[in-house]
Amino acid sequence: MMALSNRDLQLTELNGGGSSDGDDREDEWLLNNYDGKKERIGDGMRRIQVGVTGMTCAACSNSVEGALMGLKGVAKASVALLQNKADVVFDPDLVKDEDIKNAIEDAGFEAEILAESSTSGPKPQGTIVGQYTIGGMTCAACVNSVEGILRGLPGVKRAVVALATSLGEVEYDPTVISKDDIANAIEDAGFEASFVQSSGQDKILLQVTGVLCELDAHFLEGILSNFKGVRQFRFDKISGELEVLFDPEALSSRSLVDGIAGRSNGKFQIRVMNPFARMTSRDSEETSNMFRLFISSLFLSIPVFFIRVICPHIPLVYALLLWRCGPFLMGDWLNWALVSVVQFVIGKRFYTAAGRALRNGSTNMDVLVALGTSAAYFYSVGALLYGVVTGFWSPTYFETSAMLITFVLFGKYLEILAKGKTSDAIKKLVELAPATALLVVKDKVGKCIEEREIDALLIQSGDTLKVLPGTKLPADGIVVWGTSYVNESMVTGEAVPVLKEINSPVIGGTINLHGVLHIQATKVGSDAVLSQIISLVETAQMSKAPIQKFADFVASIFVPIVVTLALFTWLCWYVAGVLGAYPEQWLPENGTHFVFALMFSISVVVIACPCALGLATPTAVMVATGVGANNGVLIKGGDALERAQKIKYVIFDKTGTLTQGRATVTTAKVFTKMDRGEFLTLVASAEASSEHPLAKAVVDYARHFHFFDDPSLNPDGQSHSKESTGSGWLLDVSDFSALPGRGIQCFISGKQVLVGNRKLLNESGITIPDHVESFVVELEESARTGILVAYDDNLIGVMGIADPVKREAAVVVEGLLKMGVRPVMVTGDNWRTAHAVAREIGIQDVMADVMPAGKADAVRSFQKDGSIVAMVGDGINDSPALAAADVGMAIGAGTDIAIEAADYVLMRNSLEDVIIAIDLSRKTFARIRLNYIFAMAYNVIAIPIAAGVFFPSLGIKLPPWAAGACMALSSVSVVCSSLLLRRYKKPRLTTILEITVE
Repeated sequence: MMALSNRDLQLTELNGGGSSDGDDREDEWLLNNYDGKKERIGDGMRRIQVGVTGMTCAACSNSVEGALMGLKGVAKASVALLQNKADVVFDPDLVKDEDIKNAIEDAGFEAEILAESSTSGPKPQGTIVGQYTIGGMTCAACVNSVEGILRGLPGVKRAVVALATSLGEVEYDPTVISKDDIANAIEDAGFEASFVQSSGQDKILLQVTGVLCELDAHFLEGILSNFKGVRQFRFDKISGELEVLFDPEALSSRSLVDGIAGRSNGKFQIRVMNPFARMTSRDSEETSNMFRLFISSLFLSIPVFFIRVICPHIPLVYALLLWRCGPFLMGDWLNWALVSVVQFVIGKRFYTAAGRALRNGSTNMDVLVALGTSAAYFYSVGALLYGVVTGFWSPTYFETSAMLITFVLFGKYLEILAKGKTSDAIKKLVELAPATALLVVKDKVGKCIEEREIDALLIQSGDTLKVLPGTKLPADGIVVWGTSYVNESMVTGEAVPVLKEINSPVIGGTINLHGVLHIQATKVGSDAVLSQIISLVETAQMSKAPIQKFADFVASIFVPIVVTLALFTWLCWYVAGVLGAYPEQWLPENGTHFVFALMFSISVVVIACPCALGLATPTAVMVATGVGANNGVLIKGGDALERAQKIKYVIFDKTGTLTQGRATVTTAKVFTKMDRGEFLTLVASAEASSEHPLAKAVVDYARHFHFFDDPSLNPDGQSHSKESTGSGWLLDVSDFSALPGRGIQCFISGKQVLVGNRKLLNESGITIPDHVESFVVELEESARTGILVAYDDNLIGVMGIADPVKREAAVVVEGLLKMGVRPVMVTGDNWRTAHAVAREIGIQDVMADVMPAGKADAVRSFQKDGSIVAMVGDGINDSPALAAADVGMAIGAGTDIAIEAADYVLMRNSLEDVIIAIDLSRKTFARIRLNYIFAMAYNVIAIPIAAGVFFPSLGIKLPPWAAGACMALSSVSVVCSSLLLRRYKKPRLTTILEITVE
């Protein structure tokens, strides 16, 4: 190993250059304007914001809100989980800032009063998030132990550890503690730790080939030392892995790789390592290591088993075993030697894990295994020594210790295999990323001068890439040349290939089917859709559902209870034997009441298994998030899954959610003598400056009216001549202003133009004649929106605009009703149009004339009775409502999957995915309940059997080695139960109406 350490590493902070002011303002707006506008506080009241650290789910934010509302003098408290902030309105005469801070800390979270002018991002300043792989964890107690250690470190703000993925996520202040200090703390506690990646963007992992000797290593060191921007590096000569920490502002990753290869004159071959692929290889190493331990233990245990069971029936062999060699028989020597290797060499991991657990004041399954095997081993050694001293030879139980360790290792091996299956979703997503890309190098005038193959992980934003038919698209971007169809099913779940032309967006990892494409990369690295999906799925799999708290509590008290039961079992059987409560025939040959009772006690210790309880929830959540990702439904956490299976109301935004979001003008009626073309030109000129979807529909309709026969108009309608799009046909507009919820106003030729709804015209004092009103009502009753146009204070015409309902809307609505979920529609349209659309798709509950900011209030109105409410919207205009809902579902997100306000991101624009989200949630938690029932029933039934409760009446006795086998298989059974979720089939529209309330 070698390192360049003359300069300290400074990791990139989350609130650094990577986040824009716009993002900060949006976060602040979502927090302060939860219902669309900032609430006015009463006289004498004060508002502060508190940074809250340690919240991981909605239950945490609810706990903080409850603690704050419990303070006398607090009028209102709202907690934004995503922003890690609490907004508190209180009476300063009754409660102080410090009281609020203490209340949050008493609830188990860290709190910091923020400056009133703070506009910082959602995380405390100066913190970054690091991800670690943690080896050696065996149950929920280990998870609790590691989390406790991490949270106790100075500078660590938050720590979450997931048993199922063996991953830990730590938010820390790099000015107080380094990532290596965190890894060392985990290792000092007896676990294995390895840093994977962080929120900083200044690290790259490279595989270097060509370093054959120490001279080559020094040559590589010299190359890296002369790179401007390289801060630190570490090279492992054994594995060939090179880790480089660099300043991304001074040096790009591609320049670094090309520079190493170039300065070495091709001696060193460099390949970029994918962190996720690296984690997968380490999982494979763990599986292989556990398999080697199991095979070694089995190889040594089989002779012990033969000596005990088979050899007594083979006279010659048995005679050799009875040959006395020193103080002991040859068979005793062989048993002791073989089992000692199994106990202290192969089984060392159990002693190590048990020791670290006890040092940290916790207990886990390793403590039980170490206790059980040690009791059998040391009793057997003691029995031999006792026989030498007294001449009374008691039976030994070396085979119990050996077989017990073998079965436990076998169970662990199967458990690792099964857990590996639960993480297949991430592995499959990682495999979607192509390894290489064809970079098109252009000269200053844009002419292609070279094509060369580069590592896909070295693609930079702005690169032009060539994509051949049948190959994967190497990055997110836009098409700059060529036409083809692309299969995006592996990312979005949409099976139908999508046509890609110039300016069409493309997603990295999807497959180009036919033509050659040139694309310009726009999103690379962690910003790419595929990377975001992997990160989101991984984060969701690490999250804990509230139901997991039960398992964590049981795990914390499980081992002490089991040890107590084991001691009680030994005491009962021993006292009963001494008192003659059972016949002597029950005792083994040359056995004593002590030994007889000890075997029951050991069986109790080794059969009890807290692992099954600890794995019941995280494995099911992990499989469910993977299944969801495969179907284009991204789930952001176990808490979202748990809430979704209890949904009572689903509130749909109308435009773009229930409808196709492609508004078209169906009617244009002029009520004056103005020419129709002149009328359309006037309206289009006014609407051309508006960004509203209806405005675009009006402009497109007018353009089509004027230039339908223009040969410069392409058949696809995507491009137009300069005349058709410039000022040649649109009129000059002045003093334009958009009036939210009403329409737009402007001046053309010095005269006022109003385009909007009735409210806009009424406010302007313009009378709507009865015949015009009747015409608008007729439009609205046919599910169309009537747009009124006034010019120079006179109403001159009406345009009817329709947004077709999605074809699956009615079926999905009926399917939700069959599932016991009540659909609701909320829209800013007038009540006639809203009710017409609702009638068409079968929705009974409608809220019309709702401003965008009022949708959150609509959500809360359904939450008053404690009902779980889901909001389905586009994730942009509906962000406040998505945040206010118990379950926010952003539909039609496409490539915009990083919607923080949503709990579910539905990548396709299909309402069927709402059904899939709820159905998957219900099936997942049905599986979790079944896992808990199995895990609890196993311990409730198995422990009494192991304790010998049924031995007097039924003669049922469980040897310790058999108890170990049962214990090993219990956790495997729970994981396999969760794996059955992989067989989940999404409901089809043809069968969806058969869904009934569970």
